[in-house]
Amino acid sequence: NVQDTTATWQACIDYYAQLDEQSDWASLRVFGKSDAGRDLHCMVINKEKEFDPTRFNRNKSIVLINNAIHPGEPDGINACLIWIENWIKDGKPTQNKHGRPLPLIAIIPAYNVGGMYNRSSTSRANQNGPEEYGFRGSAKNLDLNRDFTKMDAENTKTFVKIYQALDPDIFIDNHVSNGADYPYTLTYISSNKARLSPSIKELTYLSCIPYLKEYSLGGYELFPYVELKGKTPEEGIVAFNDLPRYAMGYASLFNSLCFTVETHMLKAFAERVGATLQFIESTVAYAMENATAIENARKEAKLWAKDQTFFKFNLKLDDQSMDSIYFKGYTPIYPIHPITGLAQLEYDRTQPYEKYIPYYNRYYPADSVEIPPYYIVAGQEKRIIEFLKLNGIAFQVIDSFYRQKVTCTYVKDFKAPPRPYEGHFKLSQIEVEYAVKEIELKPGDILIPTAQDGALFLHAVLQPLAEDSYLSWNYFDSYLQQKEYFSNYVFKENIAEILENNPLLNVQYEERKKLDIQFAQSEWDQLFYIYQRSPFFEQSYMRLPIFESNDAILLKSFVVQ
Repeated sequence: NVQDTTATWQACIDYYAQLDEQSDWASLRVFGKSDAGRDLHCMVINKEKEFDPTRFNRNKSIVLINNAIHPGEPDGINACLIWIENWIKDGKPTQNKHGRPLPLIAIIPAYNVGGMYNRSSTSRANQNGPEEYGFRGSAKNLDLNRDFTKMDAENTKTFVKIYQALDPDIFIDNHVSNGADYPYTLTYISSNKARLSPSIKELTYLSCIPYLKEYSLGGYELFPYVELKGKTPEEGIVAFNDLPRYAMGYASLFNSLCFTVETHMLKAFAERVGATLQFIESTVAYAMENATAIENARKEAKLWAKDQTFFKFNLKLDDQSMDSIYFKGYTPIYPIHPITGLAQLEYDRTQPYEKYIPYYNRYYPADSVEIPPYYIVAGQEKRIIEFLKLNGIAFQVIDSFYRQKVTCTYVKDFKAPPRPYEGHFKLSQIEVEYAVKEIELKPGDILIPTAQDGALFLHAVLQPLAEDSYLSWNYFDSYLQQKEYFSNYVFKENIAEILENNPLLNVQYEERKKLDIQFAQSEWDQLFYIYQRSPFFEQSYMRLPIFESNDAILLKSFVVQ
């Protein structure tokens, strides 16, 4: 009953399995496991009856739809089942009235398997139905929509296998919103313009979104996601910054057209499902009509990503520059609550309004870094190398010891929060410095050319200052701890020789004593100052196991992996 119920995980998978058994145009494939220990599935619908991704017809579009990343937001589960049933009832058409072929449709029936099993009717306190639904957290109590760079969950690794195998042209992630009240049943998030290639930006904002809005006329009106600038929409809304940790942000790194669907939590469940269904229908229709334009835009985007000389990141909202957008809203009121005795925000549906409100949709990259021809990742970082493999990053493996000048990255400072965020004490306010040094590379280290299709993902995770870098997610914390020290009474016997052999250090040391009284009165501070700048100090301290190289001669010492 679509009015007020949504399928359990088992019922959902059983339905797709039945379609698989009965149809030669559908295949329910297992790509890997979830943290719940159950398989993670993807249904591929292809009238050409080809289900091996290496043999797909890439002349037509591929649409990937993800459901139940937050199982308490199940609208996409029902919408996809209804889309399939309607398609079957219509005779399983292979093309539209203009002869354009149906895209290959891939559906992840229920991504967060563990959350699907944790069913209740209370975990979404602000949501209007269905009767029961799953829970936001996964089996490991992770929010899977924060995991696409750190990849803690088995679900994420399996998703990446699905995504990289399909290389979808369009990606849809189905959700239900929280936040302000307004008349719109469905809002959408589109990729941040400042992060997109010119061709994908033009296709998304000048072609696809206008098409989807025109298609929705007479049905559910399409409006951008209502991310508040202040307390109410009248103060303005903000374009969402889809960082790489999010499913959509991850997909945009690989130059797909990406959308997050956000139906409104206070609308009836059946109405929300209907709006999600309409978005799917309109997106499929767009893919049918514009397959060639989509393919060309993605080809251009991949070339653009390879050709970039600087990686721009750390997007900041330009709140000094704004557009306006025509908005349908409800008047905010602040009645005194009878229990708290305090004025409390409410939206009065008896006082609707339509007017222009501020729309802050311009971001700029606050930072940039020159892109090296190659990255080198130390072979002991097997987890990182596994992640790169899963994400389709091409690299070669060093098969012998090799001395080479590289650019080393040293962490100078960082901040760690007092409480964990999604399983990590995520680092912020990171400061680094770079130094060219000759180091010994070893068998198992990998050389990664940056001019490749996955370049944007590569920079997003390996550049230490990027918002969702592996450094920020604590994957290199062991390098940020000193392992060896000294005893004062022994080491002070060495400082005369150290200063004599390093006249510049001697000058800097004497100057520091003159200017810093606390330093001049502390034996430890003085000895540690000299120790840090001496040959006795460990060279690996604060040095990341990621290097940059300009030297292609390294290729002579490599075998292809």
